[in-house]
Amino acid sequence: MGATAKKTDTQKKPRTAPPEVRRAQLIDATITCISKCGISGTTLTGVTKEAGLSLGLVNFHFKSKDALLTETLNTLAAEHRDLWMKAVQREDLSAADKLTAIIEAQFHPSICSRKKLAVWFAFFGEAGHRKSYRENSSQFDIERQEICAGLCRQIIAEGDYASPDADGISMTLEAMFDGFWLNMLMYPSKFTGKAAVKQVRIYLATLFPCHFNA
Repeated sequence: MGATAKKTDTQKKPRTAPPEVRRAQLIDATITCISKCGISGTTLTGVTKEAGLSLGLVNFHFKSKDALLTETLNTLAAEHRDLWMKAVQREDLSAADKLTAIIEAQFHPSICSRKKLAVWFAFFGEAGHRKSYRENSSQFDIERQEICAGLCRQIIAEGDYASPDADGISMTLEAMFDGFWLNMLMYPSKFTGKAAVKQVRIYLATLFPCHFNA
């Protein structure tokens, strides 16, 4: 039985794997470690233990803890962007549909799981890593806000709405996204992704009643 268990473990975690697979394993382990211990409590030793890999392997793929943290943050940001950008690039969708897709992507289970939310707020909360966030990932936030503002301008023109300010609306949306993320992390039984999407749509319905309904 011992031999069988040993064989199963070997099959589960082969000794050789493509570099991209190992990097993904280490990044996933980093997300888990940060969600449990925070950034300051996350160590390369802890990450390798979580991943079931050797310390030499993490040193081979990432020269330092900071390099691993940066790549982890970039991976989460790119994953998020890819999800909503697919909808934005579709020519068959209206401006309102694209804006809805961005909102839904913001609260998609694969994006705002409690584990990943904990990582985002770990970077937001630790002064030493906010600079890293601004340098490496804030560009995606700025891009999303500008796209949302552009979509709002299209909707305003289509509906001949008189008063809304597209830039102000996009800034409000960003604030709502961050606020709901924090509430989902802190009070998961009360705040859900579906409820967040609903509340954002209610806000948009007050501004664009011909394009959104409550």
